[in-house]
Amino acid sequence: INLPDALIFPTEGYVIGLSNDGFGLFAGTAVNDTSSVTAAAAVWDGMHPGANALDYATIVKLTRTLAIIPITFALALWVSARERKQAAENGADAASTSGFSLKRALPTFIVLFVCASLVATGASAVGVDPAVFAPLKTLSKFFIVVAMAAIGLSTDVVGLVKSGAKPIVLGAACWVAIACTSLAAQHMLGLW
Repeated sequence: INLPDALIFPTEGYVIGLSNDGFGLFAGTAVNDTSSVTAAAAVWDGMHPGANALDYATIVKLTRTLAIIPITFALALWVSARERKQAAENGADAASTSGFSLKRALPTFIVLFVCASLVATGASAVGVDPAVFAPLKTLSKFFIVVAMAAIGLSTDVVGLVKSGAKPIVLGAACWVAIACTSLAAQHMLGLW
């Protein structure tokens, strides 16, 4: 979990006067990874009992995640068309070009994500008790914690220091720009 996201975003949301739903939208759009979205929204809910920003933020973040599917598919089609055009310009036989590959267009993690979503949605639609999925939710939380710990433990602090301030400044600038864009969009839509 990105601790600055979990602490700074709820504080910022409070200072600028976001509503509970506004903060859910802010966390879901401005925070990068899902675990940090849930952490920031859970902190907000702790600051505002009954706020339920966690559900809203999670829905927004998962919608962003699902957007990977059409974007990946469109990019694969574009790359395939570009490769065919380059091959034709170089005089290569059309049959020898790589063409469109569904496997390249839809990586395994996207296919598995969609399958898991369909199973959970289908089970809910036919009346399967949500308690059936409770062990899977606990297991998924465990795997998220393990993944975040692995990312943190694999950080090469010496390499980061040696790379200088530019990457850190770039990351911070992107972080601020995304947060400001999220707030600007809410303001333009009249939500804040």
